[in-house]
Amino acid sequence: MSGKAIRLLLADDHPVVRAGLRAVLDTEPDFEVAGEAATAEGAVSLAAAGGFDVVLMDLQFGAGLHGSEATATITAVPDGPRVLILTTYDSDADILAAVEAGASGYLLKDAPPQELAAAVRTAAAGRSALAPSVAHRLMDRMRTPAEALTRRELEVLQLVGEGLSNLQISKRLFLSQATVKSHLVHIYAKLGVDSRTSAVAAATARRLIRR
Repeated sequence: MSGKAIRLLLADDHPVVRAGLRAVLDTEPDFEVAGEAATAEGAVSLAAAGGFDVVLMDLQFGAGLHGSEATATITAVPDGPRVLILTTYDSDADILAAVEAGASGYLLKDAPPQELAAAVRTAAAGRSALAPSVAHRLMDRMRTPAEALTRRELEVLQLVGEGLSNLQISKRLFLSQATVKSHLVHIYAKLGVDSRTSAVAAATARRLIRR
């Protein structure tokens, strides 16, 4: 991308965060912050219009589309921009959702400016840019695949943690209640627990889900 500025789209629902990111990124001579979006839907629309190389995407936008869902939509377009997740969450559930959605990178908001700049350049070049802690968590999952909760199990457990009943979870994820119960049986076995409360407590302590 030599000789051409890397055009960035900032997608975050907090104006102060976007302003802070712009201030940091504007100091890099090869970056151009070419757009901002306060919603995931707005990010999808702007990205579809073209002209961006990298989207810096938050995961939580309050109501509406989730950041990982917006990421999947953006990355599904041929020759679309790369998506670099920039969030405060480093749970397995969030990381897996973003990676499976096609994100080129996953960085935490407390990353030093130089690490952020390097990640943007790496993503723009089509390579993966993962925060060290995120890469470590993915490696741990690969080392012990039999003990690792699947993406679907993490989704179910996240919703249990949010207080949803099996019926509500089945409707949210378009699953039968029997399938939800089956997932819970597997979750209990992998975590070594025997109740919903214990499962949520264990998963939160291990940062498998966020609370």
